[in-house]
Amino acid sequence: VQLVESGGGLVQAGGSLRLSCAASGRTRDIYGMAWFRQAPGLERAFVAQIAWSGIGTDYSDAVKGRFTISRVNALNTVYLQMNSLKPEDTGVYYCAARTNDRGPVNRPYAYGYWGQGTQVTASS
Repeated sequence: VQLVESGGGLVQAGGSLRLSCAASGRTRDIYGMAWFRQAPGLERAFVAQIAWSGIGTDYSDAVKGRFTISRVNALNTVYLQMNSLKPEDTGVYYCAARTNDRGPVNRPYAYGYWGQGTQVTASS
């Protein structure tokens, strides 16, 4: 499975961005997908996840109510709509895919495939 993110950039606090993650290869093996983010000097942190069936989503408390994860089956693409961005949302955002239901959905080790990351910067 290959994952390619796009859509990052620089935005003022309070603004919006939409990230995309296109999956290719053995997409039929995908069980779920997620977004994580990593700020300088910090560990990679869970943002949101969605089951490949499209049924069931989870969000971190930090983004709940502001971010929305969704997917389009026909495009093998997952999106992260980010609204009301805050400076603390700044970081590199990574798309990840898992091929089974083992492990908690909010931990990086549960995911075997990762994209290259896209930078998101929300300026104050």
